Amino acid sequence: MLFGYSFSDLGSILVMQGFSGLSLFSVLLLMALGLAIIFGQMGVINMAHGEFMTIGAYSIYVISKITEQYFPGFMAYYFVVAIIAAFVIAFTVGYFVEFLLIRHLYRRPLDTLLATWGLSLIMQQIFRSVFGGREVSPTLPDWLMGSWAPTPNIDIPINGLFVMLITLVVTAIVILALYKSRWGLKVRATTQNRMMAGAVGINTQKVDRMTFAVGCGVAGIAGAAFTTIASTGPTSGSTYIVDTFLVVVFGGAASLLGTVASAFTISQAQSILTFFMTNAMGKVVTLLAIIVILMLRPEGLFSSKVRK
Repeated sequence: MLFGYSFSDLGSILVMQGFSGLSLFSVLLLMALGLAIIFGQMGVINMAHGEFMTIGAYSIYVISKITEQYFPGFMAYYFVVAIIAAFVIAFTVGYFVEFLLIRHLYRRPLDTLLATWGLSLIMQQIFRSVFGGREVSPTLPDWLMGSWAPTPNIDIPINGLFVMLITLVVTAIVILALYKSRWGLKVRATTQNRMMAGAVGINTQKVDRMTFAVGCGVAGIAGAAFTTIASTGPTSGSTYIVDTFLVVVFGGAASLLGTVASAFTISQAQSILTFFMTNAMGKVVTLLAIIVILMLRPEGLFSSKVRK
């Protein structure tokens, strides 16, 4: 017996809470991937990043309602198409935000932070005006409902498995794009030495704009994944922004491997600790542990060597 539970019960609890942590890990990783690309290359502290997740979530909701009302026979298939639409919509909004606002604030981190924080408040008010203050949820396809029970004591939700699959696919695409494509080569060159990249003919402004838009698009996919495990409200994205920055800083800016490791560590710690403690205490203990580690290793789990 431990904490009042038998070892068999503890095993089942750890498995189920661990899987619950994997669902949180999936959303955090998708959010952090986009933020790591933006922050790592451009040094932009995007406080509105959570709102791009909300854009993706509301996109799923709107497409769900349109499909349900006008194309009910397509309900079993709409979700995959809606995920792509969520990326495209968040990507497009991010592209114009970079062009209209962010590009004027490079090398001014405090101004960027304040401007994107103001942008997040404006976007939240737009969501509230368009969709109302109440939380909404899309109608999910039947194949996303139910659970898988590998043992009589363990139930694993099907939607959680699907979210993990989305995360694996998107993470693989992002890594391949960064290391096996011309765009990724330009991004890495700009990150390593912006002046030299410009000198050899790379349009660094265009690279910045595309990078910011891609990061926002990945956040839109995070919003799509989020709709399978929770309802969406105007402030849904803001509840994840602190944890997302924590993931990026703890993993090491511009390090995709660090982002993955950090998201997994934080999500699992929070999921397991909040079961045995209150939700607030679980997060406090996790945060204190991260602070201690960062004091010993300020560059994060995986540092990235960047030429200034």
